[in-house]
Amino acid sequence: MSGEKSADLCWGQRYVWLRHQHLPAHARHESHIVRHFELPQGVPLAAVRTTLNYLVRRHEALRTTYHFDADADPWQRVHPPAPLPVVTVSMERDGTATPAEVVDELARTEFELTKEWPIRACVITRAGTPKTLVLVLNHMAFDAWSVLRFEQELAALGAAIAARRPAALEPVRHQPLDLARFETSVEAAAAKERAAAFWREDIAGMAADTLGSRRGPRTVPVVHGATLTSPALLDASRRIAERHQVWPSLVHVAAYTATMAAYTGSPEVTHLSFAGNRGSGRYSDVMTCAFAPLLTRVDCQGDPTFGELLRRVARRFDQVAEHTHLPYDELLELLARESFRRGEELRTGSELNFLSHATQRSNAKRTKFGSHTGPSTWAEYGADSYFRIYELRDAVALGLDAMSTVFDADAVRRFLFGHEAVVLAHDPPGTDLRLTEMARLIGFDPARANARRESTPTPDPAAERILAVVVRQANRLDHEVDTSGCYTVAGGRTMRVPRVLALLRDHGWGGVGVRQFLDGTPLRTLAGRLTWLG
Repeated sequence: MSGEKSADLCWGQRYVWLRHQHLPAHARHESHIVRHFELPQGVPLAAVRTTLNYLVRRHEALRTTYHFDADADPWQRVHPPAPLPVVTVSMERDGTATPAEVVDELARTEFELTKEWPIRACVITRAGTPKTLVLVLNHMAFDAWSVLRFEQELAALGAAIAARRPAALEPVRHQPLDLARFETSVEAAAAKERAAAFWREDIAGMAADTLGSRRGPRTVPVVHGATLTSPALLDASRRIAERHQVWPSLVHVAAYTATMAAYTGSPEVTHLSFAGNRGSGRYSDVMTCAFAPLLTRVDCQGDPTFGELLRRVARRFDQVAEHTHLPYDELLELLARESFRRGEELRTGSELNFLSHATQRSNAKRTKFGSHTGPSTWAEYGADSYFRIYELRDAVALGLDAMSTVFDADAVRRFLFGHEAVVLAHDPPGTDLRLTEMARLIGFDPARANARRESTPTPDPAAERILAVVVRQANRLDHEVDTSGCYTVAGGRTMRVPRVLALLRDHGWGGVGVRQFLDGTPLRTLAGRLTWLG
């Protein structure tokens, strides 16, 4: 079709794509971003459509689909500009679906990435007049930076329409395909190799499993979730940050590290931090998803004080920031190779995310705690825990979702209160507790070594043969696959795992997912976990 363009996925899109492929269809809405915009008084529906269509023409990411063919790695296709479909729904009780029902359907329905653009629009009207615009955005095209930029442009265009004046937006310098092509350049390859060298050495010294001492049997797990909202945390974390000349987010990472060390007794706390990966280069303003989880290891040995732990966290983030030019899928391959070499999985299942929502208020006057059943969709991803810090206008809200294999409901509650206690204890100038003192403050029972062993399943010879064939076929390897090695040692690439799984299903086999191919398990053992689907 005339006007179409294509390129490989950008590095920052690979994590989201892998997560999308890993989750079953009913759980994929967890990566959707929903935004509500109150429309200026008197703006007609036609003007809303015109504004959205202008933004679709302006940003190629908004008219991009994502594909995965048998003979190619995932890639993106930019389509020619066309009108964006807009759903309209009335607030009146007229027997049709309510705005809440329509928005929920739009937000929970999976994006069909190969056919659908990564943006859905709904206008809510009253008496025929547009009142609210609701957008559902897919993470393939949006991260926190690009969502903010999109919101600013939308607001500027709306204000200009309401004032009946032209809008002046900054020109778009680069599109996602420009970034994707740069990432295939010699310059980008050199930066990636420098980052890979750092991570190979770093991973070689990584502790295997921070939560190992708390890891229980592999029964059918559930998710325990809770939130804690604390007005006192907001100013306390800012005062501590100012004294130590760091960002408030790092104060919370240090408190999280202390709390996790107290819970696990581990000499090292490892987690994945979600952070932007734009930097200040020539493509820093591209409208796309440009973030990746950063592997964050914090040494807790030597009974450090909170101040020392905070310095270690800050140094680690500076160090990691210099070596972000490695796509997440290739980091997983390094972890898998080291896991295979050691004969034990290097787990990175704890995730941490700091989010600034400076315009939102909690209206909490004192600390509030609430527990809930964790999201079943998140449970299907297979991580151990997801810790979130929301910096609001009047409070800090903490959220923790954790698998029952590593946290029970009481441990989730105590973890959140423990994090709050660590920060508030260091608000007074001159206070600098050691890790052992913080552990007593939190009050977790000592963790015990876990002696859990798993039996090695005996593979069906047919399953082992098929697995070797499909790994070779999906990765276009020119050698026979040795099933005594793990998937990556055999030459398999992370981005080809979904193709391996599809080929296995074609042959009638299933029972494993993306994660099992990337934990260092020998292919022969993995074959023993396959189940015959018929």
